[in-house]
Amino acid sequence: MFTGSARYYDAIYAWKDYADEAEVLHQTIQQRNPWAQTLLDVACGTGRHLEHLRKNYTVEGLDLDPELLQIAAGRLPNVPLHLGDMAEFDLGRTFDVVTCLFSSIAYAKTRENLDRAVANLARHTSRRGLVILEPWILPEDYRYDEVHATFVDEPALKIARINTSGPRGPVTVLDFQYTVGTPEGIETFTERHEVGLFAHEEYLEALTNAGLTAHHSPHGLMGRGLYVGVRSR
Repeated sequence: MFTGSARYYDAIYAWKDYADEAEVLHQTIQQRNPWAQTLLDVACGTGRHLEHLRKNYTVEGLDLDPELLQIAAGRLPNVPLHLGDMAEFDLGRTFDVVTCLFSSIAYAKTRENLDRAVANLARHTSRRGLVILEPWILPEDYRYDEVHATFVDEPALKIARINTSGPRGPVTVLDFQYTVGTPEGIETFTERHEVGLFAHEEYLEALTNAGLTAHHSPHGLMGRGLYVGVRSR
C-alpha cells in the first residue's frame, strides 16, 4: 500500500496531533477498563500513537508494512513490533486493550473481512478487555468525484499528493499521485489504496458478532467517531 510513500509518511501526516489523540484514548480506556495495563496497536504505522501511549501502558505494535515498522522501530526502541495482517495474525497472548486507529480498519475492504479482522482483534483481548476502532468515512458522508490535495513544504522536502475520490461502491479505489522533491532530485509515483465504506451499523454488528458489547463516540479522535467493544468478565 505505502510502497513509495512510507519514508514520507510522518511528513505527510505532520498535521495530526498524536499526543492529544493518545490522551483521548487514555481517557476512553480509563472509563471502560481502568485496570488496563497492556495495549496492542494493530496497523500501528510509524508508531506515533504508541510513542505517547507507552507513557501509560506496556505497548506493542503490529503492521502489514515492513518499511513502516522499520520507522516505528527507530522511534520505539525496546517496544515489540510485529509484522502481520489484522485478520490473520496470532501473537499467542492477549492484551487489555487492542486498538486499530486512523481508519486502518477500512483496509479490510469487505464486510466479511471486517468481521474476520474484528473477531481476531477480540481474540487478542483479555477479560474486561477493549477493542477500539477508529472508522473511516461513513458511506453517507463520503463525497465522490472530488479532487483532494496534500502538500508538504519543508526546507529540504517538498511533496504534492493529489487524488480524486474513487467511484461509488462498497470498495473505494484511491489512486494517489505523488510528486516529491528533495536535494537529490524530483520523483513521481502512484499508489493505489483500496478501502471499504462500512456503515455505522456494520461496525456495531462486527463488534457484537465478536462477542463484545459495542459503544460509539460520534466525534472520536478527529471527527470520524470511535467504536469501543468491551469484553465481558
